[in-house]
Amino acid sequence: MGVIKTAYYKSPVGELILGSYNEKLCLCDWRYRRMRTTIDNRIQKSLNTTYELASCPINEEAIRQLEAYFNQSETTFDVPLKLVGTEFQQSVWEELINIPYGKTSSYLDLSKKLNNEKALRAVASANGANAISIIVPCHRIIGSDGSLVGYAGGLPAKKRLLALESSYQQLELF
Repeated sequence: MGVIKTAYYKSPVGELILGSYNEKLCLCDWRYRRMRTTIDNRIQKSLNTTYELASCPINEEAIRQLEAYFNQSETTFDVPLKLVGTEFQQSVWEELINIPYGKTSSYLDLSKKLNNEKALRAVASANGANAISIIVPCHRIIGSDGSLVGYAGGLPAKKRLLALESSYQQLELF
């Protein structure tokens, strides 16, 4: 059985837990989120592994890229990812990655991009199950009316991330 090597990172908007498996980041999530146990169980069960607090190059690189993001010296991430979820969830997360820095989208727009406009609730659920926050930018999803909608890290963190990217002020839909 393999091990997911974990680390903690205190970002300017909240503490994250990072995890890497086979040289890929599979976890970058809010340490104290409401669904913490559910997310951890899904990842560990899917990969047939457990967590172990240990240093590793992938987590260190993810932290470096997150720090560059928060310092506004980098707007994209290129750390290798291991998306752990159903095929549908992975398709939603891949679409989230396509939303550019400084832009926002809605669940409806995401559903349309997936050619399944009626999957609005499933898209919202997949968004909430995202275990690689910030890097897979679920914070860039806002309501169709421009309002802030739920976020695993909490709405204050979401607002700060969008303000950092300056998209909340402009509300430009991608």
